[in-house]
Amino acid sequence: MNVMTVEGAAREATQPAEHVDVLIVGAGISGIGAAKHLQDQCPGKSYVILEAFESFGGTWWSHRYPGIRSDSDLYTFGYRFKPWVGPPIATRDEILKYLGEVIAENGLAPRIRYGHRVTHAAWDSEANRWTLRGTNAEGPFAISATFLWMCQGYYRHLKGYIPDWEGRERYRGIFLHAMEWPEGGLDYAGKRVAIIGSGATTATIVPNMPEAAHVTVVQRSPTYFYPAPNRQDAADTMRALGVPEATVHEVTRRKILHDQHEITERCMEEPEVVKSELLAAARLFLGNDYPIDPHFTPRYRPWQQRLAYIPDGDMFMGIASGKASMVTGEIAHFEETGIRMKDGTLVEADIVIAATGFNLSILGDIAFVIDGQTLEFGKTVTYRGMLFTGVPNMVWIFGYFRYSWTLRVDLVADFVCRLLNHMDRKGFRRVEVALRPEDHNMPILPFIDEENFNPNYLKRDLDRLPKRGDKPEWQHNQDYPRELRELPAIDLDDPAFRYA
Repeated sequence: MNVMTVEGAAREATQPAEHVDVLIVGAGISGIGAAKHLQDQCPGKSYVILEAFESFGGTWWSHRYPGIRSDSDLYTFGYRFKPWVGPPIATRDEILKYLGEVIAENGLAPRIRYGHRVTHAAWDSEANRWTLRGTNAEGPFAISATFLWMCQGYYRHLKGYIPDWEGRERYRGIFLHAMEWPEGGLDYAGKRVAIIGSGATTATIVPNMPEAAHVTVVQRSPTYFYPAPNRQDAADTMRALGVPEATVHEVTRRKILHDQHEITERCMEEPEVVKSELLAAARLFLGNDYPIDPHFTPRYRPWQQRLAYIPDGDMFMGIASGKASMVTGEIAHFEETGIRMKDGTLVEADIVIAATGFNLSILGDIAFVIDGQTLEFGKTVTYRGMLFTGVPNMVWIFGYFRYSWTLRVDLVADFVCRLLNHMDRKGFRRVEVALRPEDHNMPILPFIDEENFNPNYLKRDLDRLPKRGDKPEWQHNQDYPRELRELPAIDLDDPAFRYA
């Protein structure tokens, strides 16, 4: 067989043997929610969910470090259609159980195809369809769809971000990123552990390694932490009174959202007051003599980066007990026995865990092509953080930073289903968004306003993210209460929508 015949056989093997109306990429919390809403609101649509991992859950399947838990409350991180009945901050296993129940209760399992890693997505305007190609356990696969619903998240699950520290190759202990925790676990009993990083992952690991000899947190700069009891008194009271669980869920969601909106507004309007309250809460656990500055006094205002919630103040309690300690400053280099700080301090460690964030993944790092032309998302403009100029029949679920991700899963799903039904009624086969004549002189800006929210993982790859405008419809504003009003009211006949 000659080379051309081999290539032809490979193409033949990946020709789409199946076509569906809607293809959902990802069986995490976004994809599962999308499928549930699609079934309910567009019951005539055929669909399939492609999932790269061997099971559902996304983040909750791939992350395995000690104590892995939500950093959003489950009353709002859970779906609006399925009441949450456990503690507000839930463990990985509790969240996976909840998602499994959603799959079982709604008959989603037959639609999910595990172990299907998508590598290429091509739009053909003549055929009016997307063709997705990738690999599974049997080899290459291909499937086509009229509409593509991207629910794969926004970071690389199995490869965390690791800065280029000098001398790391000299370190003789165990080094790993928290996102790459071994499936069989790690023996840290009696070991000195250093955790590099200061975010929610560190806050989770610190109180959940009791067998370690000592845990030292090494941070370049501090984070704001918000300690609070891991309970919802209003929900517990309603349950004691026999209030139906659906009502408990809805009322509790509304209360939490009200409180979250209030603290977000206060962080904007009176940041110094909120800062003093957060530092005072830390002192309640750590004592007045503990050096809150430099270890827990960030350089930025509250909520300019994610506010890390610590249930029952467990991380602070670990520090107060002497089982954990803080080192704040810049790393000079690694040595054989640990980490040398620029001030000369040596943090000796048998195990070093990098909790240094993740690498951004734009649309799953899939190679996108539209009519033979490579698609660069960084050159598009986003429509409300879910559609992109010049990209037909595709939506991306990108959740909230300051509110629970899943709140936007529900809202975007409502919009997509309404859009699909609108197209069916009007006889349209294709939709994309485009700037209108009145948008011709609109400033084109980076995806996020760094004065508003500036996590490093976004700043590192900001040029790869879609652009935004200065009008509400041409940006992802991160404001759930506002979007709760605005997304259901979107005029699907607005000139921004181009149908064919």
